[in-house]
Amino acid sequence: MQILLTDRELLESLAAEVEENLRRHIDAADGWQPHDYVPWDDGRNFGFLGGIDWEPEQSELGDVAKLALTVSVLIADNLPSYHREIGKYLRTGSWWRWVGRWTAEENRHEILIRNYLMVTRGVDPVELERMRMAHMTAGFRRPALHLMDVLAACALEERAAGVRHRTIAALGENLMVTAIADRIAADDELQSEFFANLVAAGLDLAPDQTMRAIADQVAAFAVPEVTLADGRNSTAVLAEAGVYDPAREGELVFGPLLERWNVFGRNDFGENGEKARAELAHLRPSGTA
Repeated sequence: MQILLTDRELLESLAAEVEENLRRHIDAADGWQPHDYVPWDDGRNFGFLGGIDWEPEQSELGDVAKLALTVSVLIADNLPSYHREIGKYLRTGSWWRWVGRWTAEENRHEILIRNYLMVTRGVDPVELERMRMAHMTAGFRRPALHLMDVLAACALEERAAGVRHRTIAALGENLMVTAIADRIAADDELQSEFFANLVAAGLDLAPDQTMRAIADQVAAFAVPEVTLADGRNSTAVLAEAGVYDPAREGELVFGPLLERWNVFGRNDFGENGEKARAELAHLRPSGTA
């Protein structure tokens, strides 16, 4: 029977892994600048400063691109809530430096998308601001979790964000939207890799405990949601638009990470780990025993 490690013991045992992965992440992450992706020459004043307020015909974006970018920027706007939720678990040493780095990267995404939408008048700025106020007021809060649950959940969430942004890029809306979405997706994927590497280290350190966390977080997984101006839920609308469909999470989100962690190939699980793995049997790749 495997001994359960406390969250403090896991934080201490994985600290060197965090430091190594933080260095690797910073080396791999491109030091791109959000202002480079914004066509500033397209900008003009709104009515408050003597210009012209937004009208629908000013937007050159298609409906799907408007929806996708609106959801992306509103999720990014809620960064203070996400920072609080991850920071309360990772409050020491290299863990805390990673929280700072992750937060700065996520904030850069919000800066980029909002500047692009405002300068190009891609969406109604008044409606967007009203949604931002409502979304941030509602905030975000996780149920109480243990450390490995937090890491597994974050790996899944960043993987899903990468899928969503790669799909936005594939819309072919225009060269800048494609470049923006691809750039953000690359960050999402690197962030997912960081969390996934720590989960992999957790599997080696505490196999049953980590396998339980993976199974629980796959079962509980849901992407961040936004209530749109018309009252609809962003998850359903994005699925209908083909931008992100929860029905494909097994294929696009869970499957690649379970393969990365060699979940179905490991032989070091005890009874509890085997039980947790069995709960994921429906996600087992075809052709595996």
